[in-house]
Amino acid sequence: MTKSTTPDGGSDSNALTATQRSRWATRKMTTKSSSNKRNSLLNRMHKKTNSSEKNPSPPDGSDPSGDDGKPPNEISENQIQADGDDDVSETRTLFFNQPLPDSLLDEDGHPVQTFPRNKIRTAKYTPLSFIPKNLWFQFHNVANIFFLFLVILVIFPIFSSGTNPGLNAVPLIFIIAVTAIKDAIEDYRRTILDIELNNAPVHRLRNWTNVNVHEGDISLWRRFKKANSAFFGSIWRATVSLWSKKAREERAKRKAEATMEEDPVRPSMETHRTRQSIRNSLTTPFGNRDSYIEAQDDIQMTPVPSPTPQPHVKIQLPEPSGDDAKRAAAIADMKPNIIQPYIEVKNARFQKDAWKSIMVGDFVRIYNDDELPADIIILATSDPDGACNVETKNLDGETNLKVRQALRCGRSLRHARDCERAEFVIESEGPHPNLYKYNGAIKWRQTIPGYPDDEPAEMSEPITIDNMLLRGCNLRNTEWVLGVVVFTGHDTKIIMNAGITPSKRARIAREMNFNVICNFGILLIMCLLAAIVNGVAWSKTDASSFFFDFGSIGGSAAMTGFITFWAAIILFQNLVPISLYITLEIVRTLQAIFIYSDVEMYYEPIDQPCIPKSWNISDDVGQIEYIFSDKTGTLTQNVMEFKKATINGQPYGEAYTEAQAGMQKRLGIDIEKEAERAKAEIAIAKTRALEGLRKIHNNPYLHDDALTFIAPDFVSDLAGDNGPEQAAANSYFMLTLALCHTVISEQIPGDPPKMIFKAQSPDEEALVATARDMGFTVLSKSGDGMNLNVLGDERHYQILNTIEFNSTRKRMSSIVRMPDGRIVLFCKGADSVIYARLKKGEQKELRVETAEHLEMFAREGLRTLCIAHKELPEETYRAWKKEHDLAATALENREEKLEAVAEMIEQDLLLLGGTAIEDRLQDGVPDTIALLGDAGIKLWVLTGDKVETAINIGFSCNLLNNDMELIHLKVDEDESGETDDDAFLDMAEKLLDENMRTFGITGSDEELAIAKKSHEAPAPTHGLVIDGFTLRWVLNDRLKQKFLLLCKQCKSVLCCRVSPAQKAAVVAMVKNGLDVMTLSIGDGANDVAMIQEADVGVGIAGVEGRQAAMSSDYAIAQFRFLQRLVLVHGRWSYRRLAETISNFFYKNMVWTFAIFWYEIFTNFDMTYLFDYTYILMFNLFFTSVPVGIMGVLDQDVSDKVSLAVPQLYRRGIERLEWTQLKFWLYMVDGIYQSVMVFFIPYLLFMDGQLVTMSGLGVDDRVRFGAYVAHPAVITINMYILINTYRWDWLMLLIVAISDIFIFFWTGVYTSFTSSDFFYGAASQVYREATFWAVFFIVPVICLFPRFAIKALQKVYWPYDVDIIREQERMGKFSHLSPKSTPDDGVMADTKSNKSKSSNSSRRSKKMVKHTAYGSVDEDLRPIYPPSTATRTTTYNQHSQNGSDSTNYTGARVSMDLGGDGVRQTRPSIDRARPSYDRMRASMDRVRPSYEASNDFTSAARLSRIEATQSHSSVRFPRLRGLSLSKSAHV
Repeated sequence: MTKSTTPDGGSDSNALTATQRSRWATRKMTTKSSSNKRNSLLNRMHKKTNSSEKNPSPPDGSDPSGDDGKPPNEISENQIQADGDDDVSETRTLFFNQPLPDSLLDEDGHPVQTFPRNKIRTAKYTPLSFIPKNLWFQFHNVANIFFLFLVILVIFPIFSSGTNPGLNAVPLIFIIAVTAIKDAIEDYRRTILDIELNNAPVHRLRNWTNVNVHEGDISLWRRFKKANSAFFGSIWRATVSLWSKKAREERAKRKAEATMEEDPVRPSMETHRTRQSIRNSLTTPFGNRDSYIEAQDDIQMTPVPSPTPQPHVKIQLPEPSGDDAKRAAAIADMKPNIIQPYIEVKNARFQKDAWKSIMVGDFVRIYNDDELPADIIILATSDPDGACNVETKNLDGETNLKVRQALRCGRSLRHARDCERAEFVIESEGPHPNLYKYNGAIKWRQTIPGYPDDEPAEMSEPITIDNMLLRGCNLRNTEWVLGVVVFTGHDTKIIMNAGITPSKRARIAREMNFNVICNFGILLIMCLLAAIVNGVAWSKTDASSFFFDFGSIGGSAAMTGFITFWAAIILFQNLVPISLYITLEIVRTLQAIFIYSDVEMYYEPIDQPCIPKSWNISDDVGQIEYIFSDKTGTLTQNVMEFKKATINGQPYGEAYTEAQAGMQKRLGIDIEKEAERAKAEIAIAKTRALEGLRKIHNNPYLHDDALTFIAPDFVSDLAGDNGPEQAAANSYFMLTLALCHTVISEQIPGDPPKMIFKAQSPDEEALVATARDMGFTVLSKSGDGMNLNVLGDERHYQILNTIEFNSTRKRMSSIVRMPDGRIVLFCKGADSVIYARLKKGEQKELRVETAEHLEMFAREGLRTLCIAHKELPEETYRAWKKEHDLAATALENREEKLEAVAEMIEQDLLLLGGTAIEDRLQDGVPDTIALLGDAGIKLWVLTGDKVETAINIGFSCNLLNNDMELIHLKVDEDESGETDDDAFLDMAEKLLDENMRTFGITGSDEELAIAKKSHEAPAPTHGLVIDGFTLRWVLNDRLKQKFLLLCKQCKSVLCCRVSPAQKAAVVAMVKNGLDVMTLSIGDGANDVAMIQEADVGVGIAGVEGRQAAMSSDYAIAQFRFLQRLVLVHGRWSYRRLAETISNFFYKNMVWTFAIFWYEIFTNFDMTYLFDYTYILMFNLFFTSVPVGIMGVLDQDVSDKVSLAVPQLYRRGIERLEWTQLKFWLYMVDGIYQSVMVFFIPYLLFMDGQLVTMSGLGVDDRVRFGAYVAHPAVITINMYILINTYRWDWLMLLIVAISDIFIFFWTGVYTSFTSSDFFYGAASQVYREATFWAVFFIVPVICLFPRFAIKALQKVYWPYDVDIIREQERMGKFSHLSPKSTPDDGVMADTKSNKSKSSNSSRRSKKMVKHTAYGSVDEDLRPIYPPSTATRTTTYNQHSQNGSDSTNYTGARVSMDLGGDGVRQTRPSIDRARPSYDRMRASMDRVRPSYEASNDFTSAARLSRIEATQSHSSVRFPRLRGLSLSKSAHV
C-alpha cells in the first residue's frame, strides 16, 4: 500500500530520494488512546452489513441508480449509526452529493436534523432585548423594587399630601438610566466585535445543494429581530455621524459596499497562475476532464512527494476466496478516492461569503493566514502529503505551529467540480468541549480498478482530531485547505469552552442586599408602630383631637392607621436610601475613569492603557485571594532567544539573566552596578561579534538587532584564529542546527533581505535563527532535501528521514546524505536523553565539561539542549529503513513500533555540544508575582502547555523554588481502553489520599469549613503539578473536595495540558468551594472561559489577538500592571466603597430617626419636621457630596506605599473593611446621634421664648426643624471627615461648602414668599442665641464617642495601616520619592509619579515606559535555586523537555574516569569570558544544595544515566523505545 516498498519487502529505487517523515501524536490524549478508538471504530464498521446496491453506471450519462432507486454510494439506513462515546450525548450523520434517507426527512421532505447557526453573539443584549433585559437585571436589586413601589405609592394623594409624584420618581429614573447607559457602553464593544467576526469573509461553495440543512428557512421572529437591529443600527450610525467624521466616512463606505456587485468568483486553483501552477500545467490542463480519479497523481502543489501513507483506510469486503486473489490484490493496491467520475458537474464555485452564512455540511476553502470560521474536517490541502500547519494561539495560547493531516480519501480534491463529484457520508460524534479529542468516520463506495462491472467496495476511514481544524485557529504556511464543516456556532469547541457572558455584581453589592433588607425590616417596624399609635390616638374620645380636629382622614381609626402606615413608608423612605445607589454608580464610574487615566498602567508601544470594561466591580479587585493565570503570552512573551552554547568543550555566549542576578544578590554583590557593567561588556562584545561575522562572510540575512547569540570568541574560533580543530567543530555544530529541524523558511524581500522561520516550537525557531546569524542559513526545502547558504556557499543537503520530536521521546533526529555521499544522523534533545544514547567509552572529558557547562547555563535560567551526531554506513541505513517502512505501514500499534524503530538508530551517538535558550518572561513578572505573594494572594497557573515547560517557567518567575517539594499528580491513560471510569477515579483518589497524609488531612467537611475561614498563605514547602487527564478525574464531585484541600496546602499549583473548560472548572471549584474572591488573567480565546468564570477577569491586550481582552472586566497590556491594578486601585476602591456605604447608612439613620423622634410628639400623624426642601436637599447637596468624594479620592496611604507594603492588602482578602459588625456599629452610632440631634434642640426650644421684634411667636415646627437640621448637617459632614484618611484641600473645601450651603439655601429660600410658612425664618432663627448654642454643642456631643474610640484604637490597638501612616509621616518612606534613588526592592513599579487618581504630580506619557524596570532594585528579582529538592516525580526546573539535569555543579568524579578519580583537564583556549567567569564565580561560592549532598548533581547524574543506559542497551536494544513511552506514575 505504499510506494516506498515493493511487494517483496525490498526498498524501491526511489525510496532514498524523498524526505521521509515519521509523525505520531505530539501530545498525550486527554481521553482514551486514539489508536484504540481507531481500532474499535474499524472493527465496528467491519461488522456492519452491506446494503444491496447495484453497480454504478459508467460515466456516460446513464442512470447511475440501482433497482432500489438509491445512488450507488448511498449508505443504507442500518449503517447510519455513529459510534457512541461515553461523554457525547448525540451523534450526527452528514451526507454529501446524495439524498438523505427517509428516516432523516420530515413529512415535508426537509431535514430532521437541525444545527445551530454559525452566527455568534457574546454580547448580552440586542437592540430589541436591551430595555426589557436590562430592566430585568436591574430589578434583581431589592432596593430598586422598593423604590419603584414608593414611586407608585406617592401617586396616590391620600398617602403623600404635598409630594410631587414626578419629582419623587426622578431619583429612580436617574439611577435606572445611568446604569442602563453604562451597561450599553460596556456591551457595545462586544457587539462591534461580534459584528466584525460574524461578517468576516470565507470562501464557501455556492450553487451547490447542501442536503443536510434547509436553506432559506428563516423564521418570522428572526426576520423581525434582523429588521430591528438594522433599524436601530442605522439610527445610531446616523446620530453618531452628525458629530464624528470617522462615522461619516464609515457610513459612506458602507453605502458604497452595498451598491457594489456580488463578490466575484475566486479563480480556480488551476486558473490562478502562479509559478507552481504554470509548472504543473502540462499535467493539469486548463479544461474539463472526463475523469478525475487519478488527477491527484499529477497535481503537485508543492514538490514534496508523499512518503508513507497513513494506514487508516478499511475496505469493507468479505474475505476473498482462492480464485479471487487477483481481485483482492487489486483492492489492496487501490488508492482511496471519494470522487465519482460519473456525476454530472454543475456550475458550483467557491465564492466569498460571511462566516454567519456557513452551515453544517458546507464545503469551504481556507487560504493561508485565514482564521477558521467553524470546526472543519480536512479533505485536501495544497501539500500533496495532505499536511497543513495551524496556529492554535486562540485555543491554547501557543504560537508555535501544529501539523494537521487531510483524510487520505479526499486528497485528490482540488476544485469546485471535484467537490460536486465527491460522494460520501460522514458519521460524527456530537459536539463536546474537549479540544484534544474527536471521533468520526467517512464512508464511501469506490469502483475496483479493473473490475468496473463488480459491485463497488465499501470503504471507510476514521477521522481523529488530527484531521480537524477548529474554529479560532489560523492557517499558516499552507497555501490552501479544502474541507467540510461539521460543527458551527455554539457547537464549535472554542465556543463550548467559552461559556456565556455573565452578569457580574460586586460582592459588596450582593452583601448589601442583606443590609437593605434589614433596614427595610426596621422601616416596617417604625411604620407599623406609627400606624398603631396614630390609629389608637384617633380612636380616643377623651383626647383634645376628638374635640378640636375635623376628624381623621380615613374616617375610622383602623383606616387612619392603615393610611398612616403607607404615609410613614414615604416619610421614612430614606432609611433605604436610593441616593446611596446613585452615589455608588457615580463613585464606581469615577473610579473606572481614574483607573483608565493611570499613566503608570499605560503601555506606549501598543498605545494601551488599562481599560475597565465592567465599571461596577472595582471594589472586588481589592478582595482577591486567588489569581489564576495563563502562561504563554501572559507570564511569558513566548519569545525564545539563543544565548549560549558549548561546542567541543568550549563555552560561548555573553548574557546576564535574572537568575544570575539573583544568585549574585545572595552573595552580597551590588547587582545594580554589576548589571550595568555586564550590559556594557555585552554591548562591546556584540559589536566585536558583528564585525567578526561580517569579515568571515558578508551575510545578507544577518541583521544587527536580531542577533541574540553574542559570542565574539565563537566568531574568532569560527574564523580559525585558534586552530582548525575548533573552527571545524564550530562550523559543524552550526550546520547541525541548520539541518536538524522541521521549520519552514520564508524570505522577505528587501535591502538587505530578511529570512524568517515558522516552527512547531519556538525553541526550534531560535536554533535555526542563530544558525542563520552565524552564516548557516536555511534557504528553502525541496522535494528531497534542504537548500542552505553556508558562509556564502549555497549547498543542497538530501534529507532522507526526519524523526520528529514528541513529549515521550524528548528528542528529534534528521538523517542526511551529505554532499560527499556520507549518511549522517543528527540528533538534538534533552540532555539526559542524549547522554543515555552516547557511545560508551568515548569523549569522556568532553562529556564532563559539556555537562558542567549545561549546568551553569541552566543555573542562569536558560533551557538546555544537547546536540549529537552519528555516521551511518549505507548498509546499516538501508536495513534500518526497511524496518522503519514496515513500522510505518503497520495497522496496529503503529506509533509504538515507529518509536521502537527510532530507538534502534538513535544509539552510539557522538556528542557535539549543547545550547542554552532563554524563554523570556514579560517585563516585571517575577517582581509582580513576589509582590502579590507578599500581599497574601495565591497564584495558580492554568496552561495548555506541557508539564515540563510549565515547571521551567514556574522556577523562572518565583512560583517554585529549590526548597519546595513538587507533588506531581498523574494518572496514566489506558492504551487498551479497557479501564472504566471508576477505576480511574480510584487511582486518582489513591493519589490524593497518599499526598494528603503528608499534611495530616483527610478531606472531610470539617476540614473544608476550617479552610474557608483560613486566609493565610500556605507554607512554601510544597508545589503541585497536575495534567489535564488527571484533572478530569479529580474534578469529579467525588474527589473535588479532596483535591481542593490538597491544593490549599500547596504554595503554588500548576495545571498543565488543560482545556478552556477545565480552566473554568478549576476557577469555579476554588471560588465556590472556599468562598473566596478570584481573578483570572489571560491573553487568548482559550482563557475566555476562566476570565468569565472568575469574580474579576483581566485580559492582556497584546499585539496579537484581543479575544480575552474583549471578554474581560479589565484589559491591560502587561502582566506587571496587575500589581498596580490590584494592590493600589483595588485596595483603594474596596476601602473607599466600604467606608462610603457605611457612612451613607449612618447619615440617613441620623436624619430619618430625627424625624421619627419628632413624630412621637405628633401622635405619628406624619407631619414633616423639616421644610420639604430640606428633605430634598439633604441627599442632594447637604451631605452627599462629601461622602461621594470620600468614595472617589480618599487615600489611607499613597500608591507607592501601597506597593512598598503589600501586606496592607490582606484586610481585603479577609474582607475586614465591610462587615456586618461594622454596619451595625454605624447604625447604632447613627441612632445615638439622632437622639442628640433632636432632643438637645428640643429641650432648649421648649423653654426658649422665640419671638420676633414685633412680639410675634415663631416657635413653629419648620423653625424648630431648622434648629435640628443645621447641627445635623454639620455633625454628619464632620463625622465623614473624621472617617476620611486624606484631608487635602479638596476634601476640606467640599465639607465647608456643604456646611455653608444649608445656611445659603435657608437664607435665599426663606427670602421669597413662596416658602410659605418658612418665609423669613433665616433672619428669625439666626439671631437667636439658643440656635448658635445648639449649633456648636450638638456636634461636639455627637462626635465625642466616635472621636474618643478612634483615638484609643489608633494609640492602643492600631491597624497595620495606622502604623504605616505613622511611619510615613516620620519619613521612613521618603526614599520612595522620585527625587531619590530607591534602595528597597519592593519598589518594582513605583519609580514614576502617582496616577491621576492619587491627585499627585503628573508626567507625560512619554516619560512613563516599562523600560523603568531596567534600573529596578533586585530584592524582588527571582532568587534561583542551586538545586531542586523534590520527589522522584520532580522535573528539573530549567532543562528542556523534562530533563533531570543541570542543578548544581561540583567537582564530581565521572563513572567513565579511571580508578584514581582524577579528571584530566581538557586543554582550554586561554582568553577572557566575562559571562562564563562571572557565573563560575557565583557557583563556586554558593551554598551546597540538597541534591548535592545526596549525590544528585547534574554532571554526576548525566554520567550515571549514560553508563546505566549504555549497559542496558546491550541487552534490550529494541525495547527501549517502548519502555520509555510508559510513565513511571500510577
